[in-house]
Amino acid sequence: MLTPVTDADGAPFWRYAAQGELRVQTCSDCEEPRFPPRPCCPRCRSFAIEWRRTSGRGRIWSYVVPHPPLLPDYAAQAPYNVIVVELADAPRIRLVGNLVSHAGARLDSLPADRIRIGARVQAVFTEDGLPQWVLERP
Repeated sequence: MLTPVTDADGAPFWRYAAQGELRVQTCSDCEEPRFPPRPCCPRCRSFAIEWRRTSGRGRIWSYVVPHPPLLPDYAAQAPYNVIVVELADAPRIRLVGNLVSHAGARLDSLPADRIRIGARVQAVFTEDGLPQWVLERP
């Protein structure tokens, strides 16, 4: 499995994820949530930030099932899905991940015919702190 590449702006996201928390960078002045993390608020131009915990709930906004696998490190788990999740408590934020049957499951653990646009999902985390998604109503 590949590990995420972090930078100074995004490192807190991964630190919280390793603790099983889905947090989003938020402007401390205008309270605008933003992702990907960056030093300056695109709304008010403030440099004041905080990391707010989210509910981890959302809905599938889009998805794809790559054929053939686009990344060689994932070939053994193909076909797998890649979903885009719109967060319930920050609808302008969309995160990319995989829909799995349970936390830490293989990327091919859920058949592609179970994926639906608009389906409600919940964030779960692997042992290494990688966010994944499970259906709220399996």
